[in-house]
Amino acid sequence: QVQLVESGGGLVQVGGSLRLSCAASTDNISFYFISWYRQAPGKQRELVASISTSSNTNYVDSVKGRFTISRDNAKKVVSLQMSSLKPEDTAVYYCNAKKVRGGLYYPGDYWGQGTQVTVSS
Repeated sequence: QVQLVESGGGLVQVGGSLRLSCAASTDNISFYFISWYRQAPGKQRELVASISTSSNTNYVDSVKGRFTISRDNAKKVVSLQMSSLKPEDTAVYYCNAKKVRGGLYYPGDYWGQGTQVTVSS
């Protein structure tokens, strides 16, 4: 069982920056593929960024060049640095973890409780 706790959300003006953190309660976060999702009111949850166990990263087109995902396995934290924020980035941001070993994903995944990001214009 893995517990994920997000933090760092808040209210920011257009063009501002925020850094979200996802702290994991697991002995070894390096075994987990970690993603950040977001969900705006009335919209489906959307994959924003992901980072593999070997730190390969992927981003949705709308955040490329503005968001950076990173991991610190020693601290058991995955971060999402967000800059040049836009009103359309307003959403609840969730951390997701999937265990993977040898290229195979274990059944199930884990979610945090979410952190609200609001970008005001």
